[in-house]
Amino acid sequence: MSSHKLDESASGVYIISATPFTENGEVDIDSADRLVDFYIEKGVSGITILGMMGEAQKMAPEESESFLDRVMKRVGSKVPVIVGVSNAGLDNLVHLSKVSMDKGAAGVMVAPLAGLRTEEKVYDYFCQVFSALGDDIPVCYQDYPFATGTEISVTLFNRLVADFDQLVMLKHEECPGLNKISKVRQASDKGLRRVSILCGNGGLYLPQELARGANGAMTGFAYPEMLVTMVKLFQTGEHDRAEDVFDAYLPLVKHEQQPGFGLALRKEVLYRRGVISTPKVRAPGPKLNSIDQEELTRLISRVEKNLEAL
Repeated sequence: MSSHKLDESASGVYIISATPFTENGEVDIDSADRLVDFYIEKGVSGITILGMMGEAQKMAPEESESFLDRVMKRVGSKVPVIVGVSNAGLDNLVHLSKVSMDKGAAGVMVAPLAGLRTEEKVYDYFCQVFSALGDDIPVCYQDYPFATGTEISVTLFNRLVADFDQLVMLKHEECPGLNKISKVRQASDKGLRRVSILCGNGGLYLPQELARGANGAMTGFAYPEMLVTMVKLFQTGEHDRAEDVFDAYLPLVKHEQQPGFGLALRKEVLYRRGVISTPKVRAPGPKLNSIDQEELTRLISRVEKNLEAL
């Protein structure tokens, strides 16, 4: 069981884990073990499960808990694990949060409800969430308005940070959103508690996000070693070298970022790398055709050539 607990110092790469399925759509527990081993072998700082990329919204509660249990047992105390617990029902959110923490999770990730149209509604919702969870469960705020339709201003996020100590991380995924990172950091420079910022969007803007003050990445790119190497280089001041590594993988980074299709590509790459048994995306979801497969093969080949040239 992990002894880690999420706090404001979190940095590096918290990889967003896929959830592997068999061809008939059942959760593939054996592949879950290989995924955990693969991510840790590639040097990630932490693992995030049951996020949007993890298809949590397509899973029954008992499936989510079974997958959570298997991952936590496989991880042991090697790295911290964050669990996505977003749910339209607050009781369901709280239940999964408490189960997660009891099994050794470091903290939970919560996105706002879809369609909260005013700042006060967002604030009131998180007041309820934090009150229901209690002070001892660290929370990562998932800011992904592309999926939720709910935006949060820097002013409101800073208000939440000031009012709730259990809010320790921003999972930044607004696009465009570089100025949000800068403004959050400016507030902490002026005395507001400094929280961790980890960024998503497949890593597409990671060089700029790190330059703006982000602490690392929380995304599911199928080559986590790129994210790990790049963040480490950036943290040691080797910014140009970090961007060289990023640029080598850029063809695949961009390709994976196709809305509604990127998950199928990621799973196909993980399948080709021998990590999961099938690239199955649970229905409803896309499946690569022969042209898609050829396209991906060519892009992987280009990335391999780019890496040889480094």
